[in-house]
Amino acid sequence: MRTKYRHPDPADPSGFVVLADFVPHIIQEIRYHSTYNFIGERIDGYEEPVALLSIEAARALKAVGNELFVQGYRLKVFDAYRPVSTVRQFILWGIEDMDIRMKPYFYPDLEKQELFAKGYIAKQSSHSRGSAIDLTLLDMKTGKEVDMGSPFDLFSEVSHPDYRGVTQEQYENRMLLQHVMVRNGFLPLDCEWWHFVLKDEPYPDTYFTFPVSAFSLRG
Repeated sequence: MRTKYRHPDPADPSGFVVLADFVPHIIQEIRYHSTYNFIGERIDGYEEPVALLSIEAARALKAVGNELFVQGYRLKVFDAYRPVSTVRQFILWGIEDMDIRMKPYFYPDLEKQELFAKGYIAKQSSHSRGSAIDLTLLDMKTGKEVDMGSPFDLFSEVSHPDYRGVTQEQYENRMLLQHVMVRNGFLPLDCEWWHFVLKDEPYPDTYFTFPVSAFSLRG
């Protein structure tokens, strides 16, 4: 097992991999590289629509992907490693920016300032430590995302994993994803069914700054 480095250089991507190289069946829809996200524009630090993850988290996710693949599912990834510059943009948007154009789609029942208090946006994100991931399941029979009862990044009580206002099927779909992720070493978040972080993460105290791009790992 590789030694944990509690304080590596935040600009050093050497402990990271391109997730698709480790988990060949994944589908990627990196939302923060697009304009379809809660801010409504491409986010700072996302130079390519690619998921990066620590080697340890990628290995664990490969086991998740293999287990679900034999059950007829593929993993669909929305976000993985997220640089500090992204989190800074989220904070400034929440505090200073008056733009609420994406409110009907992502936080219809909340004011922007509530997103911090309720835990949907953090001033330091576990994603920046390199071992957190946002994902869902894709049904290989239908070619569609599994119905989880709410879309990715809907900041609402409906998105809490244990919310019982969804249908039984939607709840069971959430639990399928959660149980397989937990069984393979990930921890869930109590307010987002899609978010997981590796329990034994290799960089628990480091928030990385390099951009999201495959090129950054080749340097």
